[in-house]
Amino acid sequence: MQEPVPTPDQQNVRPSLVQLTHIIYALHAVAVLVGVTSASTVAGGFVFGLPSLVAVFINYLKRSEVNGTWLESHFRWQIRTFWFSFLWLIVYGLLIVTIIGIPIAWIMIALLGLWVGYRVVRGWVALGDGRTVGV
Repeated sequence: MQEPVPTPDQQNVRPSLVQLTHIIYALHAVAVLVGVTSASTVAGGFVFGLPSLVAVFINYLKRSEVNGTWLESHFRWQIRTFWFSFLWLIVYGLLIVTIIGIPIAWIMIALLGLWVGYRVVRGWVALGDGRTVGV
């Protein structure tokens, strides 16, 4: 059973940081949409697409400003989504070069795309509700 997530203290957060976090989620969402609508995979569009690269760069640039606030969980969520996607793309690349691994790789890349989309949507909804997001 999950423990209830405490309501974040929104008093000590600048509204501009909340808006910036929305922009970062929007950049990630654009990268996911590029993956869905183009010849690349969702995960490939997410990790190697310019919108996500810019978003993660902003995450690292502004990370110190959100430390100790409820937005810290969102920044951590976004950064981990990016790096875990990158890691699983490496595994995908290793599997795709073997005959036996090809079916597993294609299933894995589809699941990874769904996972990335889920993480972007779940995080953005939590931000819109003013909640922290679990990691």
